[in-house]
Amino acid sequence: MAHVNKAAVAAAFGRAAGGYHRHDELQRLSAAALLDCLPERTFGRVLDAGCGPGSMSRYWREKGSRVTGLDLCAPMLARAAEQQAADEYVQGDIEAMPLGDRQFDLAWSNLAVQWCQSLSAAVSELYRVVRPGGAVAFSTVAADSLPELHQAWRVIDPHPRANRFLSVEAITRALANYPLRQQLHTFCVEYDDAMSAMRSLKGVGATHLHAGRPARTLTRGQLQQLQLAWPKRQGRCTLTWHIFTGVIFRD
Repeated sequence: MAHVNKAAVAAAFGRAAGGYHRHDELQRLSAAALLDCLPERTFGRVLDAGCGPGSMSRYWREKGSRVTGLDLCAPMLARAAEQQAADEYVQGDIEAMPLGDRQFDLAWSNLAVQWCQSLSAAVSELYRVVRPGGAVAFSTVAADSLPELHQAWRVIDPHPRANRFLSVEAITRALANYPLRQQLHTFCVEYDDAMSAMRSLKGVGATHLHAGRPARTLTRGQLQQLQLAWPKRQGRCTLTWHIFTGVIFRD
């Protein structure tokens, strides 16, 4: 996995904290798919790792769980706290969580571990804090996501402006030591135009590039080029995402 600048990631998500809920369709689709992978049971204590503004923390709390929301980004935690989404809030890195061993019945992480330096390190930490009989449930973006963005961007810049994510094969190799139950899901989210599609990425903080290149402001002409080059479905611009879901039950 490419080097990840955690401070830059936190800053990007911090800028998105206030309006995150207006652009989180993918996050909701992914969460629903991950929930379908879990058994119908009660989880007494839940860790929401990479909780963002707390929508899934609130979900688990309303299910009767005692919820700890953890996020790298302080503004996201503040937003979650404003919404009273969890019972407690911890600022921390999923790869080195300031939490004791075997505390939780479920370690839940929806679309967060792709921002980690090492998937295996992140899942190891999630596994560490789960009690025997508990579960780790996570989702992450897989390779070949955002082909429309890649294709459209090439008309104005040969350098990729979307991150390259791990393949399913690489994910499963990284987690080969766990009894992993996995699925791959494909979601196509539609937008009125290319600018709306790009604004959705910014709106959920997914603008940090692993390659470290700074963001650039596009001219009106470049936006028009993007709009023309963007693959359409019935006249609408789409973003296609491949989402890997994994569940690990701890013996």
